[in-house]
Amino acid sequence: MLIGACAAIAGGFAIREYRLIPEDHGGGRITVAEAHEQASKGNVLLIDIRTPREWRASGIGEGAVPLDMRREDFVKALTELAGGDPATPVALICARGVRSARLSNRLIEAGFTNVIDVPEGMLGSAAGPGWVRAGLPMRKYDEDAG
Repeated sequence: MLIGACAAIAGGFAIREYRLIPEDHGGGRITVAEAHEQASKGNVLLIDIRTPREWRASGIGEGAVPLDMRREDFVKALTELAGGDPATPVALICARGVRSARLSNRLIEAGFTNVIDVPEGMLGSAAGPGWVRAGLPMRKYDEDAG
């Protein structure tokens, strides 16, 4: 009985750890400060791939475009935002860098050639404090515009 309980608990930790550890990423990586600077200069298309619930809760980083990664037409919508050019530098940010790394790899497989991960995310990770704690500018999520 005790062994079964320990295995169940250990299995739960393994699942949790898997979800919190980002995949290896085949593209570039930048800090939240670099993402903000590059997006502000127009050098990178910064995409906040979180959900509308998350955007409402924390806001959106200045210079980022909200695009929910769960959309069935995500790749098509991103291609349109990139002006149809798969070589456009696209940086992805999520809450803590896990979803952005996974989606970055999928976009590379889909033909995007300049995908950049922001592994700190909005809320921080092992990569750094994140957008919010770094004190970078935020804007309120406008549901009518996004």
